[in-house]
Amino acid sequence: MLLTKDKASVVFENPDCGQRQIYNPPPFHSVDEKGSDKTLTNPLMVPTENLRNEPYASVLCYPKASEAKLQTRLVELQGHGVKAVEFAGDASAFNVPVLGKGFVGIVVTAHVDGKRAALKIRRVDAGRAGLEHEAQMLAKANSVQVGPRLMGVSRNFLLMQLIDGDLLPRWLDAHNEKAQVRGVLGEVLEQCWRLDSIGLDHGELSKAPKHIIIDKQQKPWIVDFETASVNRKPANVTSVCQYLFTSCGAVARAVAEVLGERNRQEIISALRLYKKDKTRENFDRVVQACLV
Repeated sequence: MLLTKDKASVVFENPDCGQRQIYNPPPFHSVDEKGSDKTLTNPLMVPTENLRNEPYASVLCYPKASEAKLQTRLVELQGHGVKAVEFAGDASAFNVPVLGKGFVGIVVTAHVDGKRAALKIRRVDAGRAGLEHEAQMLAKANSVQVGPRLMGVSRNFLLMQLIDGDLLPRWLDAHNEKAQVRGVLGEVLEQCWRLDSIGLDHGELSKAPKHIIIDKQQKPWIVDFETASVNRKPANVTSVCQYLFTSCGAVARAVAEVLGERNRQEIISALRLYKKDKTRENFDRVVQACLV
């Protein structure tokens, strides 16, 4: 059985009989952190006990399910209190829409205690034995108010706050008000400074199209700490400045279109001074060069 998805319905195709069955998922309600009720019409919500059915079993044990692995993961998932999994998003796994797919895991929306959360599922072929390290790095980031809130972790699942928003490149495409862009990027730099200050290196901010999300309240979030480390010299500020201001990439060009061309040499000089001595004063010099 194959699963495809259009804008408002899920189409099941049975190649044995040549029939197409269209399932229109009913609206359901969720409550966001502010308590407002949202009616969702597009996502397909599957109760946890039904995840043993295909194609969901193959998503839960991506890229290849076995009965033993599936049973272990279902028990593990129930231990987190997950009542249902919501399939929606721009990525896909076996034609099932998901929030994200990477080398380590698949990200979907989970329903826990009546609320929606982000659930990272470890791939069975991942080069990591478990997700505990990422959880430890996220918890450390949370200690300085960076990253989505950690909610729970086990070997195969990482449960965290769901950030509803757009990845930075898409957000920049839709926002060209100088003060707003300057404010958002200033907060990104501030979060990177806080990570540097606790010795936590994210590791992927020099090329970060999928690692910065801007939520509906225009707040930026740094996400995905799977390669983060406290055992290497932190370079979050320098890495994100390269990505946003000094590279020749699409995001740096989009930023320049809104804020105007930056003095690249001034930024590089400020960053060199900051790398030698990561004081607040030197960080403020970097901000001045990048945003003022």
